[in-house]
Amino acid sequence: MSGVDLHTHTTASDGTYSPAELVQEAVRRGVRVLAITDHDSTEAIAPALAAAREHPPLEIVAGIEINTDVAGAEVHALGYFVDHTAEWFLAHLREFREERAARVTRITGRLAELGLPVDPAEVFALVREGSAGRPHIAQVMVQRGYVGSVKEAFDRYLRAGGPAYVPHRKVDPREACTLIHRAGGVAAMAHPGFHEAAADRLVRELAGERLLDGIECYYAEHTPQQTARFLALCRELDLVPTGGSDFHGPTVRAATLGQPSVPWAAWEALRRRAGR
Repeated sequence: MSGVDLHTHTTASDGTYSPAELVQEAVRRGVRVLAITDHDSTEAIAPALAAAREHPPLEIVAGIEINTDVAGAEVHALGYFVDHTAEWFLAHLREFREERAARVTRITGRLAELGLPVDPAEVFALVREGSAGRPHIAQVMVQRGYVGSVKEAFDRYLRAGGPAYVPHRKVDPREACTLIHRAGGVAAMAHPGFHEAAADRLVRELAGERLLDGIECYYAEHTPQQTARFLALCRELDLVPTGGSDFHGPTVRAATLGQPSVPWAAWEALRRRAGR
């Protein structure tokens, strides 16, 4: 393992580990660079920084993940080295979280129409201080016995294009990348293998407009062929290859913190791109 994980989540969005718990797990697994990239929230950054001070040389990277929509796909933008205290940025994220909460109500309404009633209050009870999302709905569906796992809930109902899928307020990838840059960060496309048909065109467009800085090449659910193709695209377009576990906690999705292995050189390239 290289000790680099540039994609993780906490209870500030749809993860199950608190920031301090995530730091402890990172230390246990030998992670030396940990980017916290919660959906539409930077609230975990300060407590994670505080917890990491007890465990040098662990470095916390202030990150964000923003969901965006393009024709026929949901594309996620990752931001690194963002100013997690900028009030204008926090105001945008609060708007995004409010929309996520409204979307939960719309999705549970769709599930009720399918004969799978879920009370939104049950979903929000799981969220605690975090940002509501489909993984929370999936957990309630498991508790109610509608599905056997969170993955099954997504595969059968909640995935993009699924019978209970409801799009959120349209956030354009360009808007997301622009927000990340304005917040002092660098922007990367998350898990492009999930939407491979749209990824190539979108990466080229965003890179040509100098809005995209990297691609998440190293991802557990990418095939070796996909990883190789995205690495080649990074070389062609002078983008930084990033990667991470997309860790949410063992009950949400099967991912191990610190895996797959992300080359240390990729981390150094990301720092250089950010001017660090």
